[in-house]
Amino acid sequence: MDSEQAPAGQVAQRVPDADEVAEVIAYVPPLAAFFHRARVDMPPAMQTAFDKHRLGTRHGAVLIQLFTGRPLSVTALAERLGSSLSSASELVGDLERAGMVRRQEDPADRRRTLVSLPDQPREEFTQFLGLRAAPLLEALGQLSPEHREGFITGLRLWVAETER
Repeated sequence: MDSEQAPAGQVAQRVPDADEVAEVIAYVPPLAAFFHRARVDMPPAMQTAFDKHRLGTRHGAVLIQLFTGRPLSVTALAERLGSSLSSASELVGDLERAGMVRRQEDPADRRRTLVSLPDQPREEFTQFLGLRAAPLLEALGQLSPEHREGFITGLRLWVAETER
């Protein structure tokens, strides 16, 4: 067996063999480089807001959840992000101070706060998201429905493993 016994609460580490590196692991560094270039691809006003307010990838994840156009409660955002309510609230507060999101009272339930994207940042974010999503969407478009489903399942499982 390639893995050692891990201490309680830790995941056992397994070193990939040469075939696994050639087949899969070698794709990770170019993908990491793509994700690190995100700030360079941002529209200037968005980049300025991210830099000035020290926003990061977790803040970007909130913006992606709000991209649908439907306002979401902070609780719903926390669930979608897989984070605590206090963490989601903090991220929303940071984005609100940067002018990237708008909070408003839920007219149906005054105890809830709804979060949405204002029009101006939405236009910039749409431009940015289109640019950044293009390679993934192009790749998915070349897959059969079965392969696409398998790819998405693989991504979902990979994310789950990274969050353990």
